[in-house]
Amino acid sequence: MKSMRLLNFSNMIKTIKEFFSNAWNYMWSKTTVDEKAVATVKEIKKRYKLTTQELADVAKAIKEVGNQLGDIDDAIVGKQRKGRRKK
Repeated sequence: MKSMRLLNFSNMIKTIKEFFSNAWNYMWSKTTVDEKAVATVKEIKKRYKLTTQELADVAKAIKEVGNQLGDIDDAIVGKQRKGRRKK
């Protein structure tokens, strides 16, 4: 009977060691994946912000070009330039 208890106890110890070993490996494997995911999300947010700023600049430039297109036909007709006078 005593040997049976020792056998059960040693099996329980072995099972507990395996559990903690598996849990430890699982935790560390998830940590690197999570860190990579967080870093990727940060990079995506940064690129999105820069892209929206650049698109705003492009829209502003296109609007300015559109405003200046109207001046071309006035220049062809011979009208004076609008805006500040040169000193």
